[in-house]
Amino acid sequence: LKNPSNNSLAYNAILVGRDADDFSLPKGNTVTIPPMKQGFVNVEFTIRFLHPAEAVLILISNKVDGVDGATLTFSLKSEVKTIEPHGIIKCRSPCYEL
Repeated sequence: LKNPSNNSLAYNAILVGRDADDFSLPKGNTVTIPPMKQGFVNVEFTIRFLHPAEAVLILISNKVDGVDGATLTFSLKSEVKTIEPHGIIKCRSPCYEL
């Protein structure tokens, strides 16, 4: 996110939608962008199912230095491209016993 103004911008981040619980903001729900700088919003995704997950990230402006920023929305969609096991366990067991 870029802040082209001479004042700081602050946002409260909210995740909403069908799979919002699978997404998280590891650095907290507040984003502050200094004047004439850019900031980053990291979103983490925890996969629980193979189907694509969807949510919406909403950034709602907090008034800082008397300045309100625009509300921003981002569509979040996951995509599973590969599946790799965490490990392999070998075991022996009879398939059938009388």
